[in-house]
Amino acid sequence: MKTVDDLEVRGRKVLVRADLNVPLKDGAITDDGRIRASLPTIRKLIDKGARVVVVAHLGRPKGEPRPEFSLAPVAVRLGELLGKDVAFATDTVGESAKAAVAALKDGDVALLENLRFAAAETSKDDAERGAFADELAALADVYVGDGFGAVHRRHASVYDVPKRLPHAAGGLIATEVDVLRKLTQDVTRPYAVVLGGSKVSDKLGVIDNLLETADRILIGGGMVFTFLKAQGHEVGKSLLEEDQIPTVLEYLERAKAKGVEFVLPVDIVAATAFSADAEHDVVAADAIPADRLGLDIGPESGRLFASRLADAKTVFWNGPMGVFEMEPYSHGTRAVAQGLLDSGAFTVVGGGDSAAAVRTLGFDEDAFSHISTGGGASLEYLEGKTLPGLEALED
Repeated sequence: MKTVDDLEVRGRKVLVRADLNVPLKDGAITDDGRIRASLPTIRKLIDKGARVVVVAHLGRPKGEPRPEFSLAPVAVRLGELLGKDVAFATDTVGESAKAAVAALKDGDVALLENLRFAAAETSKDDAERGAFADELAALADVYVGDGFGAVHRRHASVYDVPKRLPHAAGGLIATEVDVLRKLTQDVTRPYAVVLGGSKVSDKLGVIDNLLETADRILIGGGMVFTFLKAQGHEVGKSLLEEDQIPTVLEYLERAKAKGVEFVLPVDIVAATAFSADAEHDVVAADAIPADRLGLDIGPESGRLFASRLADAKTVFWNGPMGVFEMEPYSHGTRAVAQGLLDSGAFTVVGGGDSAAAVRTLGFDEDAFSHISTGGGASLEYLEGKTLPGLEALED
């Protein structure tokens, strides 16, 4: 896989597929982590004299222009972080985009409007998607893939465009792939994995694969209640996927047979309602009241999880331990994040809500070995799946 360093780009138009899918509230960016993660590749291209054309998506506008998903605020923030003007095109392959690209000089940057305003970007029809890829490719001389958060999608800008232009991986993708290899091929042991988030069904594939590579797996978040139910415990009104109980039981049996340690919470913060103001108490994990729902792992579980990370040499964490956005249910996630840092291990935070939690809870991002920009892409890589966006960048 070639990188930006292998390209001669001076005076050439370079289409950069970035991941700028940032959260917005009332039109304002609430977390610019993904924009900042894209800066090194864009800056390198600027320094090399490229004419940089950045494309990205934001949200799920479902193939039609929707103002609340416009990348206009992202163009402003990108310009602030780069310290230079970033031209913004109000369409993706139309007259505004063509004019913005034509006006670029060496070292200039333009951002085109949300790719997903065009239905063809995400179309499952190869011909429709290919026609859109042709229009995107016509805007540039070279393609750089740097949107790791989208490489698990067979989308036009991710998969089809690099087949039409000389291409290379940006620094972000190159770094992500290197890190993920350390979690799958060149693992330093003991290797501990912490999984959380709401649904166990979202993590089934990765748990299946991790049973072959991890030494211990720690389970928290909403998904834990399916595990507790599988063990015969009452989970009250907590999130539960009953249809996954047989699979969960199978995983627990396989883990025991393979000597993989499964660590489940011993206590839970159980509330009367999904609210920061609701009455809540710490209860034993096997004694959740029938009229309550679990919204975080308890303090004893936080200490248990930290102790099972203490001797690890490699740790991968994906998914919060509770509803961290609400202060009463943030302590389990905080305990896990601190446990990663205290371990001194090679620590990887698997993007998405986990990365958001690190920033929301005030941790120093640089204290972790790596914070991924692509939660879904990271999980699919760890499942052993072929990622279309990486496949397209191979020589």
